[in-house]
Amino acid sequence: MNKNREKIGEIIFLIAAALSVILILLIIYFIFSEGMKFVNEYGLLSFIKGKVWKPTASRAKFGIFPMIIGSIIVTLLSTLIALPFGLGTSIYMAYYAKKSYSPLKALINLMAAIPSVVYGFFAMMVLVPLVKEVFDVRSGMNMFTASILLAVMILPTMVNISENSLRQVPKSFYQGSLALGASKEETIHKVMVPYAKSGIFSSIILAVGRAIGETMAVYLVIGNQPALPKSIFRGARTLTTNIVLEMGYAQGMHRQALIATGMVLFFFILLINIIFNIIRSRSEKRL
Repeated sequence: MNKNREKIGEIIFLIAAALSVILILLIIYFIFSEGMKFVNEYGLLSFIKGKVWKPTASRAKFGIFPMIIGSIIVTLLSTLIALPFGLGTSIYMAYYAKKSYSPLKALINLMAAIPSVVYGFFAMMVLVPLVKEVFDVRSGMNMFTASILLAVMILPTMVNISENSLRQVPKSFYQGSLALGASKEETIHKVMVPYAKSGIFSSIILAVGRAIGETMAVYLVIGNQPALPKSIFRGARTLTTNIVLEMGYAQGMHRQALIATGMVLFFFILLINIIFNIIRSRSEKRL
């Protein structure tokens, strides 16, 4: 009887895994089949290196280089802003907070559950005028505001995974370091955090993926200007916001160009994962 139940459970899990793989393959097939049609017709270099996006002009131009730069700047800046706060919060929750830290944990989880459009409305009403006044810029809708917003949005992902990784470090390491005369801060900095590097890098990877793929919140505050950004206090357009802005009315080659933009975004996320995995594997070898 138990063997039959185990067999049924194994089959169910296998079907679930197979469906997940099939779904991913179907998405990849759709994006690449449509995207490659456009790339073959328009040219890959003209598409990626082009600096002008005018899909409705008599001679349509589909250059996404400004959107690529905008996506990279916003993603990197938001990650740099979020990293010290995320790592600091996870260290506090893992090694300093007492059992009464559960309200903080609940708040972090609540942040992860808030819809992105709510974050966007908050940024429009609070961050946009604040950035405009503090930095004395023409408009608060710019890459810097979008980066601050994204930093807040990726914090829960970074904190939860980093905290779990820090808690998985054997307590004997912590106790042994203290017994050898190291202070608590030295133990955390030189023993616990390096040992949890793998999980911390994983949290960064997921946070970067969330940042580069975010659409609605960024769409509300970034300014959506399809031009090469000259400053972080200028408006820009990311790959995702470009898709959501124009997919509703796009037809023909314009629609294919937007799907090809999704294909480029897919490559970016894949490249980011490969780079971070290489960095993580090298750091683990040093340990």
